[in-house]
Amino acid sequence: MTDPMHSSTATHKPRPFVDLLVSILIPSLILMKLSGESKLGADGALILALAFPLGWGTFELVKYRKFNFIALLGLVSVLLTGGIGLLKLDNQWLAIKEAAIPCLIGIAVLVSTRTRYPLIRTMLFNKNVLNVDKIHERLEQGGHIQHFETRLLTATYYLSGTFFFSSAMNYVLAKWIVISPSGSEAFNAELGRMNLLSYPMIAIPSMIMLMVIFYYLWRTIHGLTGLKLDEIMAGAEQES
Repeated sequence: MTDPMHSSTATHKPRPFVDLLVSILIPSLILMKLSGESKLGADGALILALAFPLGWGTFELVKYRKFNFIALLGLVSVLLTGGIGLLKLDNQWLAIKEAAIPCLIGIAVLVSTRTRYPLIRTMLFNKNVLNVDKIHERLEQGGHIQHFETRLLTATYYLSGTFFFSSAMNYVLAKWIVISPSGSEAFNAELGRMNLLSYPMIAIPSMIMLMVIFYYLWRTIHGLTGLKLDEIMAGAEQES
């Protein structure tokens, strides 16, 4: 029999292909193919396209019942995009919005270094990704806690840099592609193309930078503790 308490705190499992399909591919195709007056129209296609990432993001937040600052900003981003299109605001606001969301995340990452809960621990150095308890035990044994915290702060600066990179690229991409009046069929088609291009031009480079940061973090942990990669990763003790 299923334990209701266990099911109410389901563990989030990353599903990048589903995220890509629901948040980028399907909305982009809807905007580019169904915005004509003979089909859904500009407003109808925009509402349908935005319903996919909005519905998926809401489902994720409700299902896992865990506040997620980045997921919340994603939902706000979708709502702002819809507002710009439906209210037919100047498309300059789209470029500002596209830049503002990752910029806010980058600022939040920096500000979090002054709090008890730096965001890098939520994103990378957490028990879902790394064997945090074992790492801390080895760091204490070797007297390397302060050295590690300094390196972790450096990794935090690198992490914020990836979001500032995304912010600048989002602005450039929006200004370059979306030039038609908001609320028009052409605006929707350009919005769809922008979403598609954002993956190879922004998402993939950002992922590569995150991998470099993770490698930097792993090399730091390995150098200070002597732990191998399979010992550092979460779940290592259960497998051993």
